[in-house]
Amino acid sequence: MKIAAAQFTSAPGAVGANVRAMADLIRSAAGQGARLVVFAELAVTGYEVELIAKNAGLTLTEDDPRLEPVRQACRAGGITAVLGCPVSTESGRPAITALVIGPDGALLTRYDKVHLHGVENDVFAAGDRDGRFTLDGTGFALAVCYDNRFPELAERAAADGCRVYVASSVLAAGNDSFETIYPVRARENGLYVVLANAVGVSTEGDCPGDSGVWGPDGGLLATAGPAAPGLAITEIRTP
Repeated sequence: MKIAAAQFTSAPGAVGANVRAMADLIRSAAGQGARLVVFAELAVTGYEVELIAKNAGLTLTEDDPRLEPVRQACRAGGITAVLGCPVSTESGRPAITALVIGPDGALLTRYDKVHLHGVENDVFAAGDRDGRFTLDGTGFALAVCYDNRFPELAERAAADGCRVYVASSVLAAGNDSFETIYPVRARENGLYVVLANAVGVSTEGDCPGDSGVWGPDGGLLATAGPAAPGLAITEIRTP
């Protein structure tokens, strides 16, 4: 199975433009044979915490019609997409959510970031459960950015029989996670780790991209490189 990590520069609060950019990357990944494409944390709105807090219109629903271009791209390409966006919860606050849209355009699952960081605690609701989905018989686990600092998430993923650990993030230049977190989670748990990172300036700082996929031995298998929109695509071994 081929999987892809996608990166691009989200326009702050411009849901329509960002969704169209994501749909283009989904089509590109599908054209290269990928069955899964992963996007960065809050890619639909940009990682713009203050903007999201002030503008209720930036909070999406699970079936939000603004995501239809993504659903269409998934159906056309027979590909699954992991989207980062603020999504409403019963608490009245949005969650930092990974929505998983399947190859038929339907919602496979949602995962709400469990471990919020810093100012996120003032705006968002924390999730309370692990994220899981199955594609072509392979188990996938979901995590978002600061979650990855907690090794028990990857440990539970491996214990549950997952093969791939999906890490949507927003990492600024100089963040040590590229060396000390993602390859370590892969190596210590025998998992493929897929990192989709942002490109450009956000609340978090200037993000370099460098989205990538690490193999179960911790070795880097693919990278989208720095600074420019693009894809990191690799083929993984599945049971």
